[in-house]
Amino acid sequence: MLSKKHIYIILLSIIFGSISSQTIFQTVRGTVVDKVSQTPLPGAIVQVLNSNPAIYATSDENGKFYLANVPVGKQSLSISFIGYKQSTLQNLSVNAGKELVLNINLEEDVKQINEIVVTAKTDKTKALNEMSTVSTRAFSVEETQKFAAAANDPARMALAFAGVVSGPDGNNNISIRGNSPNGLLWRMEGVEIPNPNHFSNVGTSGGGISILSSQLLNNSDFSTGAFAAEYGNALSGVFDLKLRKGNNQKREYTFQLGVLGADIAAEGPFKKGYDGSYLINYRYSTLSVLGKIGVPLGDAITNFQDLSFNISLPTKKVGAFSIFGFGGISDQTSYAKKDSLKWKEDDWFQYTAKFYSNTGAVGLTNTKLFRNQSYLKTALVFSGTENGDIESKLQKDYTTLQKKYQQKYNQTKVTLSSTYTQKISAKSSVRSGFILNELGYDLSQSDDGDTTVLVERINVKGSTQTAQAFFQWNYKVTPKLTTNLGLHYFQLFLNNSNSLEPRASMRYEITPRNNFTMGYGLHSQLQPIGVYFAKKQMDDKTYATPNKNLGLSKAHHLVLGFDHIINDYSHIKTEVYYQHLFNIPISTDTSNTFSMLNAVEGYNTTVLVNKGLGRNYGAELTYERFLNRNLYYILSASFYDSKYKAANNNWYNTRFNTNYAVTFTAGKEWILSERRKSRIIGFNIKSIYVGGFRYTPIDLPASIASGETKVINSKTYENKNPDYYRLDIRISLKRNYKKVTSTLALDIQNTTNRKNVGGQYFDPKTGNIKYYYQTPLLPLLSYRLEF
Repeated sequence: MLSKKHIYIILLSIIFGSISSQTIFQTVRGTVVDKVSQTPLPGAIVQVLNSNPAIYATSDENGKFYLANVPVGKQSLSISFIGYKQSTLQNLSVNAGKELVLNINLEEDVKQINEIVVTAKTDKTKALNEMSTVSTRAFSVEETQKFAAAANDPARMALAFAGVVSGPDGNNNISIRGNSPNGLLWRMEGVEIPNPNHFSNVGTSGGGISILSSQLLNNSDFSTGAFAAEYGNALSGVFDLKLRKGNNQKREYTFQLGVLGADIAAEGPFKKGYDGSYLINYRYSTLSVLGKIGVPLGDAITNFQDLSFNISLPTKKVGAFSIFGFGGISDQTSYAKKDSLKWKEDDWFQYTAKFYSNTGAVGLTNTKLFRNQSYLKTALVFSGTENGDIESKLQKDYTTLQKKYQQKYNQTKVTLSSTYTQKISAKSSVRSGFILNELGYDLSQSDDGDTTVLVERINVKGSTQTAQAFFQWNYKVTPKLTTNLGLHYFQLFLNNSNSLEPRASMRYEITPRNNFTMGYGLHSQLQPIGVYFAKKQMDDKTYATPNKNLGLSKAHHLVLGFDHIINDYSHIKTEVYYQHLFNIPISTDTSNTFSMLNAVEGYNTTVLVNKGLGRNYGAELTYERFLNRNLYYILSASFYDSKYKAANNNWYNTRFNTNYAVTFTAGKEWILSERRKSRIIGFNIKSIYVGGFRYTPIDLPASIASGETKVINSKTYENKNPDYYRLDIRISLKRNYKKVTSTLALDIQNTTNRKNVGGQYFDPKTGNIKYYYQTPLLPLLSYRLEF
């Protein structure tokens, strides 16, 4: 509950803030630590650039610094410490509504001998994880908020980056370098988590709306290939998400109301003098608003809500504890029409369908710093997902519902992980750890096929385990050459399949503005758990699970990169890559061209064998201007080819082989009140041009004869949908009052209302092939208050 004092502050600030002539200030504070060992650095100098009079502070014995009376708006900080590379944090958003709390990592400089201060510029192209050298970039929370139509979603934000292609508009599945979206790994606080999205189907990595709140996210890493040794169980990409801590000195609140939902967040200290804090966010769906303003959502009733939190509990003797978690529930129900004339228009009007998707995780972590420049981070996480789907056909009596399909997929996971990081010297550091998982499953799937009786395809309940271990070594051979060497081990105890995976990468500074990178890795991933338990009826009428012994899917990644830094705020980067996939599950039937490389969702019940192959290769180019003088842009282009080998030994396009993708993302801010920076207008655009997804052409004569869609298997994924184009925009007005920041924003997805083809189907009523289309113009209005 908000106190009367807080309510009065908001109202008075809104009424009188715009006529105040007083400059608005805010506090900037935080901690300065060693990037590798996380050891606090006392005596670091933190200064606000271009401040007059100068605003600066020195970090105390715990590495903490405090800058008072920093003017709101965009500010840049310079951080220096003896023997370390100087860091410059540019264009930080200082808002009136919330203090800016930073955790600053400084890198020790191997060149430092007798110098007092090293003045190298911060390299914005580097990942937060010093072990990640290639195909990895850091992204900020601000990017998820300001990118047009990103909807505070990391996956939608990533569409601005080279090599990333979106799935259908209705969800946030992403294909990376021609891979299936299922190859993506989600991690939070160093631990694998279940798919963090609402309305997610089983066996997929995306969904309709992200459960994660931007209120909790901190700057994080996104990898698209040749991952560091600590990452396992992934073939295409990794989201390595970090959470921020709540403000441990004052209570702050955020309220947001929008078309998608109503959010409220609270953070603050537990008590005065204690560094512990809480941060919590709750959101409730308001999707019904879209239907009322004319956006087609169908006849389904859609609901969702979610909760996320991060609680920080530091101690003096046993390290820092944190309790974090998220949970989301979502469901969608559509009812059959009691009108047989409607049934003739579309068979689906005769069906009642109920779908639900619930997921969540809660974890406890402990981080203990040691005096020998090392630390140990241990985590215990409980997570789970529930998915259900029932489809029933209304009979002619308008009362009886006959079940045609039903599924229930419940999965639980208990994860214990521990990671030890040791800084040996300014040149050398090592990291090692393990990840143990106890996987529980309760799975069932039935359909009636061509009969009126439901037939079980999957029905199993039990548990199994996985184990992962890794070791990696970061060594700066010279001030210009950095190398990473590592090993990752992965084992599935269900059938004792395993993989030992070497990883290596290097970064060479040709000149201060030109860098060459190279990376290699062997990677593996287990199959969606339900695939292992597909049932097959044998000749003696008994049932077997022939997929239970499927091995891990595997891939070799090789990446070469070149990065040219044009100036302090822009660079051009190119990467070329080759990915050889093997041990891929494919059908045992040579007339069936199925491969798990084309799977998106659900549990395939076909009999499979690990004999499939795949190959992805391509080139990517990125021209990026970081925010400078209130302008930023990213132009990315990808050109690639993605193929797979089926059971008949023929090579085919994968369904994700669009061949090319070009994205332009840009934004500009105008400060209407320069001295007080109380009003800021933002305009952001995102333009996406992608080759169409592949599809197998429909066999029209066979479809007419059978009354249902039949395809030409010999031409699997031979055809392409028309090229996809979408223009998104975001217009925002931010106002800083004395103690409140408000933001009014309008995001418009598909601003030109282009009819992008989603796919085609056979209509048995007309005997013709018809197309269905993706999301039309979609406006998303939101209003946000921070205080």
